[in-house]
This record gives sequence, structure tokens and C-alpha cells, in this order.
Amino acid sequence: MACVVAVDAGTTGVRSVAVDERGRVLDVAYRELTQYFPRPGWVEHDALEIRDHVLATLAEVSERQRQAGRPVAAIGITNQRETVVAWDRRAGLPRHRALVWQDRRTAPRCDQLRADGHEELVRRRTGLVLDPYFSATKMGWLLVEGGVEADDNLALGTVDAWVAWHLTGGPAGGAFVTDPSNASRTLLYDIARHDWDAELGELFGVPLHALPRVVPTCGTVAPVAGPLAENGRALAGVPVCALAGDQQSALFGQACFEPGAAKATYGTGTFVLLNVGGQVPEPREGLLTTVAWDLGGHAGGADPVYALEGAVFSTGAAIQWLRDGLGILGQAADVGPLAATVAHSEGVYVVPAFTGMGSPWWDPYARGAIVGLSRGLGRGHVARAVVESIAFQVRDVVDAMRLAGAPVETLRVDGGASVMDLLLQLQADQVRLSVCRSESAEATALGAATLAGLATGMWSSLEELSSLWRADAVFEPKASAVSADSAHAGWLGAVDRARAWARESAGAGGSGN
Repeated sequence: MACVVAVDAGTTGVRSVAVDERGRVLDVAYRELTQYFPRPGWVEHDALEIRDHVLATLAEVSERQRQAGRPVAAIGITNQRETVVAWDRRAGLPRHRALVWQDRRTAPRCDQLRADGHEELVRRRTGLVLDPYFSATKMGWLLVEGGVEADDNLALGTVDAWVAWHLTGGPAGGAFVTDPSNASRTLLYDIARHDWDAELGELFGVPLHALPRVVPTCGTVAPVAGPLAENGRALAGVPVCALAGDQQSALFGQACFEPGAAKATYGTGTFVLLNVGGQVPEPREGLLTTVAWDLGGHAGGADPVYALEGAVFSTGAAIQWLRDGLGILGQAADVGPLAATVAHSEGVYVVPAFTGMGSPWWDPYARGAIVGLSRGLGRGHVARAVVESIAFQVRDVVDAMRLAGAPVETLRVDGGASVMDLLLQLQADQVRLSVCRSESAEATALGAATLAGLATGMWSSLEELSSLWRADAVFEPKASAVSADSAHAGWLGAVDRARAWARESAGAGGSGN
């Protein structure tokens, strides 16, 4: 039987995942990405390293599947969103390091645009807010401070566009495309009109000729070309058939096909997406509106589907900080057992605002804080407070969705931290919902794979895909609502102390970084 392969070009690494017709993961190849921090608040990647890791992992997985008698039928691409790559379409080389979604260097530019009264236009057209998280101000920075020239050979795109272009030929005729789930994260895409917006391009100083063509999330783009298709290689003639931002891909992989279904993916950050159907919703306070997917007519999907999103910037990153910054963990997996050594955090709160705060606060000047320390507290209390901070931040997003009149009916979870039973029990206590952990930890890759499989006919309907989804465990609220609310109130007090810290410390004579 044939398989499909998803390329997941994420923030911390690149993986290629082979999936069979029953939605089971057959094989995974992974390479870690180098993180560059030129200045405080700046985060960059080497786009060539991303490309090379994609080629290496794809070659590894596809060859193993060929040897096992499972030819690759299609490739789907999913990616870290908002991250910007600028490259030369003639030479095929980057013109600058990629600016990662976590990068905060354009916060002053966003402040100025807001002060000039542009937020309402941006909010209405794009469903987003003026925040350095998104792509447009990063593109503007590259074209001004970054020294990137806006000539006819310039390509500006998110990571999906960079990867798809190289896989389908690169300078020798590669397809320069993106999809609505990624385009809708740039601040340049009109989510109701489904096209790049000239007025927004002018506002942010981004030439639209440098942007990729927007194609459906599900549908054949072009066959693999170049080294992976030469000399009888396993991917010769295999089509690239799906492009999807990682969080929308996880929503699809979690089979959240009906309005009211939501998922939370615990990764470097945590992202909560709620399916709201085929109509563009009005802007909701503290939340983003994004295109979930456009099936391009496959599986009866004639119109785009939209999602409300809450983006939490630092969750897995906080666990990495415990390991690498404080040295209280030998490995990230130790956080759950260490946190479980204490029954309570004893009033300790950790606000992991290392790169500002996302939903529902949208404060790029917030910074990390630990409050409530006293003698007698130790490593276990701090570890538990970090785990609790993940559950609190997801609750903040779910509460914002409820306040906006968009009830959350189910919460399916995936991602690295979802293996922690302690976290998921705390999560259920805080959101007062059943929290269902997916049997597959690869929901993001599974989404891209099933989207590609829909395009090639491996699956024919969303109902068929729904039947493939299975829960590994379900967590019901155990703590009383009173105790959960009391703990959350303490969290909100800690957040108040972390808000606007970088701005205030700069005003008081600090570095402001």
C-alpha cells in the first residue's frame, strides 16, 4: 500500500513523517534546527539549514518506505507560521537569515502604526492585531534595516513557500506558492476577499510582486523536482499536494471539522484554535481570526473554513528554560515527575513572558517573572508553577472565546507536553471541559498528510478521516471550580506584574531588553 509523507518544518526542528491509509505513523526522521539570538528579543533561523533538513529527512523516510514496498503517493507541507524568508529566485539563496515568529524587533514599528490609527483597518481586513509576531513588519524590516533589495528577483514568503519552491525545482521553475492558512498570518491577506491586499502592502512597505501565489490548502501544486527526483529516487514524480500552517494543520489532524471543536497544541508555544465554520466572524477581543483551511473542492469543501485562535508564545520554551537556563532539569521530560513531587506550588507563579505575551494580552513588552517565593520552596515548586502556567494560559484563551460568544464544546490536545498527565488534569480543572489527548502525538504532521491524501484520493471524505481519530486518554475536571478560580486569580495577579515590564524598565533607565 502507498503512504503519504508530511514535512513538518517547525520552530525547533524539521521532521518528515510517513502515514499509512489508516492514519498511523509509519516512520519519522528528524533534524534539530539551530536557534540564533543576535540581540535580546531577536530570533533567527538559517533558511538553508531548513532546506537541507527537509531534503535529508524526506530522502531518509521515502527511501525506507520504498524498501518496505510502500511507495510515497503525495507530500504535504506544514510549517512554523509567520516566520519570514527573503531569497533570490534566480540564485536560490537567502538574502538574510529568516526572522522567526518569536522575534520582537518590530515592536516599535507596531506601536507607531497603532498610534497612527491603522489597527482597525488591519483588524477588519486580516483578523489579526498589530504585533511583531506577524510577518508584514518583519518583511518591512528586512527591506529597510535588513538591507534586502526589492528587485524583480526578490521572494518574500513564509517557510511553506520556501520549502515548496525548493522541492518543486527552486531556480529551475519551482512553484512559488503559499496557502490561505499561511497567507492569513502575514497582515497582508484579506481573509474575506481571499487575496493579497494592495493597501496593506503599501502600509507595511511590502511589494506584492515579491509574494507567492495563494493556492488552496488541499490540491496538487507540482511534482518533486531536483535531487530528490533524480536517478530513480523514491520521490521521482511524487506531487506536493498540501500546504498548511502548523496550527491549522493540527486542527485538521485532530479531526476538528465541526464548528465548536477546538484543539490545543503544546509546543514551543501553545496554540488554541476553535473551528467557527465558513463565515468570517467579527473581530473578537484578545483573539485572532484566521483561515483554517481551503479544501479547494476536495471532500465537498467548496469554501474556506475559519478559526478563532489564541496564541501563547512560551510554554514548551519555559520547560526548556528550566533545563537550559536554570539547570534544574536534566531533560525536558523530567518536568512532569519533578512537578509531581509537590502537591501544590504554594503560591509560586511563573509567568514565562520571555518574548512578550500573546493572547489575550498582546503585550510585546511583558517579560518573564517569578512571584511568591519564600524560604522552604524548591525546585519542585518552580517546576510545578511552570506546568501550571501552561494550563492558566490556555484557560485565558478559552475564557476569551467564551466571553466572545464562541463556546468551546470539545478540547483535543497534542504536542510534546501533552504526554504529561499532570498538565492535562490541571488543564481540565481550569477550562472545566473534558480534555482529550490524541492517540497520535504527530497531529500537526497528520493534518498535512491527510490533506495531501485527500488531494490524491487516499481518503475521500471528512467523515472517513474522523473515523481514524482516536483518543489516548480523557481528563475530566476534578478540582472544584472555587479552587480552580482561586488559583487562576493568583495567576492573573502575577501577569499584572509582568505586563509592560520592558517598557517601564526602559523608562526607569534600564536596558528595555
